[in-house]
Amino acid sequence: METRENKILIPFDFAEQSLIALDQSYNIARMVNAEINILHVITENNALWGLFSKNEQDDLVEKLKVKLTDFAGLIEKKSGVKVKPIVEKGKLVDTILNTAEKLNVKFLIIGAASYYDIKQKVIGSNSLRIIRESKCPVITIKGKHHNEGCRNIVLPLDLTKETREKVTYAIYFAKYYKSIIHIVTMNTTSDVYIMNRKKLQLKQVYDFIKSQGVECSQNFIITNSGNSSMCTALLEFSHKVDADLVIIMTQQETEIIKYFVGSLAKEIIHNFDIPVMSIVPKGK
Repeated sequence: METRENKILIPFDFAEQSLIALDQSYNIARMVNAEINILHVITENNALWGLFSKNEQDDLVEKLKVKLTDFAGLIEKKSGVKVKPIVEKGKLVDTILNTAEKLNVKFLIIGAASYYDIKQKVIGSNSLRIIRESKCPVITIKGKHHNEGCRNIVLPLDLTKETREKVTYAIYFAKYYKSIIHIVTMNTTSDVYIMNRKKLQLKQVYDFIKSQGVECSQNFIITNSGNSSMCTALLEFSHKVDADLVIIMTQQETEIIKYFVGSLAKEIIHNFDIPVMSIVPKGK
């Protein structure tokens, strides 16, 4: 895996979903011995902010810094993990990406809102842009209830060279949490050549993970073609094994690029109530 600072960045706005994301970050921080950085972005271009004078804005920023610092202290005592508060002004997504790059963080953890509420679609599009442009893995946290730890990891495969990078992260997490990795190949074709290639890859990845001393299962799922069907099949399987984490790549380089770069990746991130780790391929 790429060498990065032992830091985790969490965009934080005191809303419920960002609190859930923060709560889920403690174990990951302990796993990599990382400092948690909670970032609150003051978006200067919003109408409400413009109602205040310069002095009033400066006063609000200072009060917010004090509040965030006090909150970070409470979280540090609760979790036993070092927590650093950061307040920045600027455009939301640009500020998050720039801060992540400046700190050279190991993971970016986002509390992603529901896709189906019209107001929250904007937040969803922000999350997708962060995932697309981030140079570090991004973990999106949706839903209200999550298990402690990470007992079951779902690893969907494809026929690309980046699979090894994704497998490396899965093994890294699995060794720390003593997880079971559930390798999944989704098949939508009757082409015998492609099916055999997929089955061979599934077996090779299974054998490699087993050789690393990690418990795993191999699963070849027949599903209808189309992003919605594939997403539903993967989600149903993930619920069946009580998954705590799903690991995907943000882009691929083969003929199936359309599945994981665009629509299918969006379907997974928007619809999964299970944390999803999106990994940026090296060389991006």
